[in-house]
Amino acid sequence: MKNDGQTTSVIALGGLGEVGKNMYCITHDDEIIIIDAGVMFPEDELLGVDYVIQDFTYLKQNEDKIKALIITHGHEDHIGGIPFLLQSVKIPKIYASPIAKDLILKKLNDRNIPYNDFETIDKDSTIKTKHFFVEFVTTTHSIPESFAIAVHTPNGIVFHTGDFKFDLTPIGPMADLHKMAELGKKGVKILLADSTNALVPGFSNSESFVDDTLNDIISRHFGRVIIATFASNIFRLKHIVETCKENNRKIITYGRSMENAIEIALNNGLLDDRSIFIDANKAKDLKKNEICILCTGTQGEPLAALSRIANGVHKQVTLMPDDLVVFSSSPIPGNAASINRVINKLYLKGVKVFTNSELSNVHTSGHAKADELRWMLRLIKPEYFMPIHGEYRMLTEHCNLAESCGVPKENTFVCQNGDVVLLTKDGAKKEGKVQAGDVYVDGSRIGEVGSVVIKDRKLMSRDGILVTILNINPLTRTLLIKPNVTTRGFVMVNENQALIQQIENKINDIVKNYLQNNTYSYLDLKNQIILELHPFINELTGRRPIILPVIMEVKQS
Repeated sequence: MKNDGQTTSVIALGGLGEVGKNMYCITHDDEIIIIDAGVMFPEDELLGVDYVIQDFTYLKQNEDKIKALIITHGHEDHIGGIPFLLQSVKIPKIYASPIAKDLILKKLNDRNIPYNDFETIDKDSTIKTKHFFVEFVTTTHSIPESFAIAVHTPNGIVFHTGDFKFDLTPIGPMADLHKMAELGKKGVKILLADSTNALVPGFSNSESFVDDTLNDIISRHFGRVIIATFASNIFRLKHIVETCKENNRKIITYGRSMENAIEIALNNGLLDDRSIFIDANKAKDLKKNEICILCTGTQGEPLAALSRIANGVHKQVTLMPDDLVVFSSSPIPGNAASINRVINKLYLKGVKVFTNSELSNVHTSGHAKADELRWMLRLIKPEYFMPIHGEYRMLTEHCNLAESCGVPKENTFVCQNGDVVLLTKDGAKKEGKVQAGDVYVDGSRIGEVGSVVIKDRKLMSRDGILVTILNINPLTRTLLIKPNVTTRGFVMVNENQALIQQIENKINDIVKNYLQNNTYSYLDLKNQIILELHPFINELTGRRPIILPVIMEVKQS
């Protein structure tokens, strides 16, 4: 990568070709500014993986150049990777809004990671370093205190939209269209814009439409109302609270993230009435139409509150026929099947279910649709364009939208994580690459679970595991007793005695043949058993379980 002190580099370490894991770096000479550090939740095939985070190698190699980590807003895909980043790389300062800061601190406290170098920001904040001047622009999103970031570099302005939408009747503050237009007039070198809804035509619905629908539902229903929504959508939570207050309903919350979000909203003055929240034990003293249950589980997560309610295993909530369940959310790609399972279980319990549709606006996206993306392009009028935060089909379509708004095709860059876009006073080009990729987090282990481990987990989940225990005298090279076989996830031993017998006989033959014809080696014998047993079992069953030979060496002459 070129680093002559004259060029400015724009690099994504996450967020390209995927929805989540956002992290973007702007580098000039001896300074790096990082924007966001999010996580991505694993696909179903990443068995046992809790989070997917960025490869921090580039940042580790340039640790002394890092000046700041700047947070656009407090969603998981923008802040969830911070605890892992701080364990790997020294970050001198984190700039975040009050709500984002509280959410980050909660994550750090949960993992016992000490860090106090925060600077609280608002729409009027600025950051000045040797090469960079940073200012913030208010945007509209589904969480309060969301910002776009304008980074003034020696080679022009880099404008990063963060996650945004345009809502003319928002519940929170309006996007600062005037400041965006002013920056556009000054001249923006390159625009980095959210591409999540680039494939969706039109404009997104206003959050006020959702509020009207929820208000109608809550006021008309005469039983309990159970609302599942994203805990991070604090504006939605605020309206639900206000509507419940108007309709004389008390709120019971379930789900750790929901409880945390409510507490943070109360602490930051976004909610002002603690009395509306009650303990579940007090609900028995209220009428059904005086209760609203607010819970997590919009994506069908098995352990979330709504899933446990639907399965009838929640300790405090048992569904009643006149309950109304509202999914105030939309499916995240890949979650439709698990959501449908929960909905079906709710219907089996006889309750009424509202989901988001054209006929019932109980949710709206926080991400700009195609016409809103065009609006951003017209306001900012960038010389160059780099779509971010989206799968490649979204990034490509966003480039098409940019071209329709006057950005020359050759001035648009569909990049992959690690690609370097170089800015000079004369222009911009994609040139070079830094190390980037996926790192898996499994419990407290970061990066220890790789593709080989995932492959083994897939094999075990599909074909199971077979363990054979051998007692061998290495001195006399003899098998002391017949091999013993046990399995998990392969076959039921008690119901397949004949098959197990065949496998044990085969192992017996392999071991005896090896001991008679080879100098004894513990590792060689294990490998020989695996090598010969795999095709034998595959021929008998059509399956290839993980084979683990356990050799007990009993040395007696």
